[in-house]
Amino acid sequence: MIIRKSMREIELMREAGHIVALVFKELQPHCVPGVTTAELDKLAAEVIKSNGAIPTFKGYGGFPGNICISVNDTLIHGIPSKKIVLKEGDIVSLDVGATYKGYCGDACRTFPVGKVTEETKRLILTTKESFWTAVRENAKPGNRLSDISHAIQNYCEERGYTLPRDYTGHGIGRELHEDPYIPNYGEAGHGPILREGMCLAIEPMVNQGSVGTRTMADGWTVKTVDGKLCAHYENTIVITADGFEPLTVLPDEEW
Repeated sequence: MIIRKSMREIELMREAGHIVALVFKELQPHCVPGVTTAELDKLAAEVIKSNGAIPTFKGYGGFPGNICISVNDTLIHGIPSKKIVLKEGDIVSLDVGATYKGYCGDACRTFPVGKVTEETKRLILTTKESFWTAVRENAKPGNRLSDISHAIQNYCEERGYTLPRDYTGHGIGRELHEDPYIPNYGEAGHGPILREGMCLAIEPMVNQGSVGTRTMADGWTVKTVDGKLCAHYENTIVITADGFEPLTVLPDEEW
């Protein structure tokens, strides 16, 4: 069942999303060579807690980190570690959840570490642009949910990338994962009709090579099967009367 949110609930989610966005602002300058993912995780927790929220992912299903930090060929659910040290030319995806007064915000950004290749920049940019292109064109009342999925797939595949099939976006609110599930692929014109008050975490996950992924022995870390790079971009949005509002970007961010 898809739960449409009241204005009061949306305001609380707006606060949760703002805190998530603050984490990106604080952590991006620290995504440099020599920093461990454990250090980034600690800093993220400090930002979340100092703003009156709690890290949503901590303990979720047994996850040990405060946020997920995925480097290079790790697509999602990377466990922060003192042993993982960022290097020049890496890319790092920060997947952040914050719960504020019982309501969740969830978003992800992929950042370059130092100087990266032009092809790596293109991967990161395509992943981000696929999100914004899809929601600008399709996130409004009366459209179908799969219109967003279809637009993401088209944008990425036209540029030579693949989209894993095993992981999706999702509804969000009091729970981190609510109905509906939101694939990054599919035919347009299917699925639930978008209605005002729906809160959705839309998250393109894009591979440079094969569509396949594999889960490591820790039960969390998901990597590409061919070891090629992957990127991840996500925002929580709410469907409004005439479109959408992103809840996990700062007021001065361009979108």
